[in-house]
Amino acid sequence: MVATGEPRIAARFAALKAEKRSGLITFLTAGDPNMETSLEVLKALPAAGADLIEIGMPFTDPMADGPAIQRANLRALKAGVTVKKTLAMLTQFRKTDQMTPVVLMGYYNPIHAYGVPAFLKDAKAAGCDGLICVDVPPEEDQELALPTRAVGLSFIRLATPTTDAKRLPKVLQNTSGFLYYVSLAGITGVGAVDPAAVAAAVQRLKAKTPLPVAVGFGIRTASQAEAIARVADAAVVGSALVDCIGEAAAGGKKPAEIVASAAALTRELAGGVRRASRQ
Repeated sequence: MVATGEPRIAARFAALKAEKRSGLITFLTAGDPNMETSLEVLKALPAAGADLIEIGMPFTDPMADGPAIQRANLRALKAGVTVKKTLAMLTQFRKTDQMTPVVLMGYYNPIHAYGVPAFLKDAKAAGCDGLICVDVPPEEDQELALPTRAVGLSFIRLATPTTDAKRLPKVLQNTSGFLYYVSLAGITGVGAVDPAAVAAAVQRLKAKTPLPVAVGFGIRTASQAEAIARVADAAVVGSALVDCIGEAAAGGKKPAEIVASAAALTRELAGGVRRASRQ
C-alpha cells in the first residue's frame, strides 16, 4: 500500500535528495476556471515535472495572495467551488496518482466553518498529505496544527524575511513536512526574488531545522526557478501558473488548450529546476 500523509512528502524529498536535485512545487486554485478543467490541469502537472502540488481552497478574502490568485479565487467561487468540491477533486486525482504529494493551502475561516475534525478526516480520506493555513499563528497551534499532525498529515508553516531568531523557534515547533520560506515581504506574485538574499536565508533556516526548505513568492520564470533550486530544497511557483490558466481561459481557449498551456509552463519551470542539479 502506498504511504499517505506526512510519509509521502518525506519520501518525495528523500527521492529528490537521492537524485541530487531540488524539487518543483506548483500551485493551482481548485476549480479555476471550472472544476472539470481544473482537475485535468491537476492531473497533467506531475507528468509535466511537478514534484509536489499545492491546491488552493478558494476563499473570499485571500489576504496573503496577490492579484493573480485573488482573481483565481473569484473565478473558482463564481464557478461554485467549495471546500467539499475541492476535496472531491483531490479524490478524483488520487484515482490515477497515488505518488505525488499534495498539500492543501487555504485560510482558517472555511476550515472552521466545515469543522476542523470533519475537515481533517475528509482531507486525509481524499488523499491530502499536508496543510498550509496562513492565518493561524503558532500561538493557536491547538486549533489546527496539533489536530492536523494528530491525524498523520503535515502542518506546513511559513517563515518570512521578518521571522527573526527569537520568533523562528516558535514557528518551527509544530511544523512538519517542509518549511515554506516566503522570499518576499508582502503578498504573492508581486516583486522579483533575490537569489543571494534567499541563499542566506535558507542557510540560516537549515541551521535550525532538519526539514526541507521550499522557497516561494516571486518565482515566475525558469531562470528564476533555477536560481532558487540551487540554494533551496524546492522552488514554489503559484502566480505564474495561475496567470497562465486565467489568461488562457479569458482568451476563450478550449479546456484541452488551457491544460496544454499549464503543462507547457510547468515543463519549462521544471527544466530550470533540473538544470540546477547538485553535483
